[in-house]
Amino acid sequence: MVTIAFTGGGTGGHVYPGLAVAAELQRRLAGRDCRLFWIGSHKGMERILVEEAGLEFFGVPAGRLRRYITLKTVPDCFRVIAGFFAARQILKKEKADLLFSKGGFVSVPPCAAAVSLGITVFTHESDYSPGLATRINARLVTRTGGRVFTSYEDTARFLPAAVQRAVTVSGNPVRSSFRSADAARGRAFLGLGPQARILLVLGGSQGAKEINELVRAALSELTRYYTVVHQTGSAAGWGTPASERYRPFAYIKEEMPHLLAAAELVLGRSGAGTVWESAALGKPMLLVPLRGSGTRGDQVENACFFEKAGAALTLSGENASPANVAKAVNGLAEDEGKRLRMAAASLKIGAVDASARIAEVLARALDTYGGENR
Repeated sequence: MVTIAFTGGGTGGHVYPGLAVAAELQRRLAGRDCRLFWIGSHKGMERILVEEAGLEFFGVPAGRLRRYITLKTVPDCFRVIAGFFAARQILKKEKADLLFSKGGFVSVPPCAAAVSLGITVFTHESDYSPGLATRINARLVTRTGGRVFTSYEDTARFLPAAVQRAVTVSGNPVRSSFRSADAARGRAFLGLGPQARILLVLGGSQGAKEINELVRAALSELTRYYTVVHQTGSAAGWGTPASERYRPFAYIKEEMPHLLAAAELVLGRSGAGTVWESAALGKPMLLVPLRGSGTRGDQVENACFFEKAGAALTLSGENASPANVAKAVNGLAEDEGKRLRMAAASLKIGAVDASARIAEVLARALDTYGGENR
């Protein structure tokens, strides 16, 4: 039997791509005696997503990695150390042959534990520039003969020269349910006919206050051409009532791929999940990236890439006003040629099947290393 461990968590963006790789790897290894499991934070949201996908889940202590000192730094350091020893025990007991990391602060202790056991480590970065966890994990990867997968070709330049030699550009993994999504099913879910035009508003799995407020202020203009389907996040009871032209949902789960397929235009943040899932279905995007002191700027970089590629328009900072959002949305609604050009540029990026590329490398590695780490 070969055993593959996965790790990552904190947000859906650190879990869903990993699950996409896991599903593709299971498909490729069908007929072989193999087992997959996931190591994540015992307090994180990843447990629910992983177990719903049918994978075994092992929880470990997790401390947040910070570039600055706070009152939480010391207890977080102890959690990181505890996470290392807990992950090491799990990897050793479960006899893992390989470890694939999807990033997030919870992934660092398992990656370090794998290195200490001589287990080959692979990691993936979804954003244009690597986060702190990926920068640490990437250095660990080079000590085991693994690979650093990146979504963007330019990401390698943010990494040390020794790490760059281990980089493979793969794109960002997207769940197969998006690639096989059915627009008719999305319209049926909403009770809309084939002629209805849909604007899908996404703020990420947790919603986004700025996006919600922009939609609230511009709603009368946004519904001029579109039925607005809005994932509001935890602000579900925020006071803007549903109507025939406005459909708010606290969280869209199984139907998300189909609603995305049915959408003519996507308005949202520029987290990796939003932009790559939209690109997989060839959707033009209007992006309002998260920016400021609470972020390292990764969404701004993601949005910039998709805008330069012709797949998106970006409104950031003071430009992200209700009037400008309405102007941009209605401008695209009225310009079919521009929408089609943006859709083609989007699909060109999203056509890359990153799950297949990564799973192929992992499957080959299992033929090389499988059983040696036991």
